[in-house]
Amino acid sequence: MAMDGGEKAGVVTALVRSSFLVNAAYAESGRECGLTPQQGQLLCALMTQPYGMSELGALLGLARSSLTGLVDRTTRYGLVRREPDPRDGRAVRVALTDEGAALAEDFRAATCRRIEELSAGLGAAECATLAELLGRLLHDNAGRDNAGRAANRNSS
Repeated sequence: MAMDGGEKAGVVTALVRSSFLVNAAYAESGRECGLTPQQGQLLCALMTQPYGMSELGALLGLARSSLTGLVDRTTRYGLVRREPDPRDGRAVRVALTDEGAALAEDFRAATCRRIEELSAGLGAAECATLAELLGRLLHDNAGRDNAGRAANRNSS
């Protein structure tokens, strides 16, 4: 059954406001851990493996100059390091330091806890339905939003 304009507006409003709630959870977790949300996303992206700068830029949806600044600042804090890329001697990869790995786990856990709290008023069946519908939405729009991939991969 097709939705009319009012139903579409309701979905749009709900998705936009939901994104605000998730962004607020990232910001609160960042404050708790002494990170910006972008630094937290960078650390979470690197939890699985080191990445080259081009890969990180695509993963986080950042322009080269923005990513370079983010990596520079996070390196100064001792959370990430640049290392030679074994496949290309001219390139570097960004990897977590031990301190960065510990902080990434703290940030991820705090963020997951906050996001889980958002659905605390829903029953198990409602949570399953919500997860299914959001999963379909993400699947149907794969490739349109690279910024959330790292966080989503590491938050489940």
